[in-house]
Amino acid sequence: MSVSSDSSQATDAFELLPDEGDARQLFILLHGVGGTPANMRPLAEAVRASFPQAAILAPAGFEPYDGARGGDAGQGGRQWFSVKGVDEANRPERVLKALPPLVEYIRANQARFHLLQSDTALAGFSQGAIMALEAVVAHDGLAGRVLAFSGRYASVPQWAPQYTTIHLLHGAGDSVMPVALAEQAQARLNELHGDSTIDVATRVGHELHPALIERAIVRLQTCVPLRSWEAALGLNQHPPSGAVIH
Repeated sequence: MSVSSDSSQATDAFELLPDEGDARQLFILLHGVGGTPANMRPLAEAVRASFPQAAILAPAGFEPYDGARGGDAGQGGRQWFSVKGVDEANRPERVLKALPPLVEYIRANQARFHLLQSDTALAGFSQGAIMALEAVVAHDGLAGRVLAFSGRYASVPQWAPQYTTIHLLHGAGDSVMPVALAEQAQARLNELHGDSTIDVATRVGHELHPALIERAIVRLQTCVPLRSWEAALGLNQHPPSGAVIH
């Protein structure tokens, strides 16, 4: 598996590419606020082990971190949007303004690897999860999967993506983004007939925990998209959203 870094970003963006042959899947990993791509390395390694023909990219947030010391990574780093003075009222606007360069980055790499949107997975932690979730709300079908670790929506979704399966992964002890936010998101997606799953790890806080990473890989390997069930069984017959096939 070849590894390369993007020296144009001073925060060590990295790529893991197949040793041989063309990439068959594209994974884009988005770190948390104040973090760096290196924070996503454990997830990247787990994805690489399970999907050796995947191109795995971990870009750096497009803005320098401007919040209080620490952030999600315990050190200064990058961000996708500013959290200075952020609240429920202004968060959606900040995310909306931050989305265009990320969407451009995703589409450019889909073209680079000659992969479809359905072959693409977005995985984000914390602020990165917000960006991943909102990207597929704004652009339905931009990615076939979203893995949202310790994240939330910027605002309650008014519709659910029809071409994206969303996997919510959260720690029960998360004090930064309470698990209730993920549970509310799952309930809302169910109301909207969205395709989603939720996994909550006990005794886990606001972290990209190995138990959640392991569960994410299981979801990727075993979860059949709801739209595939509907196509096979007919529009009036389908299993519960996010059904797992063993």
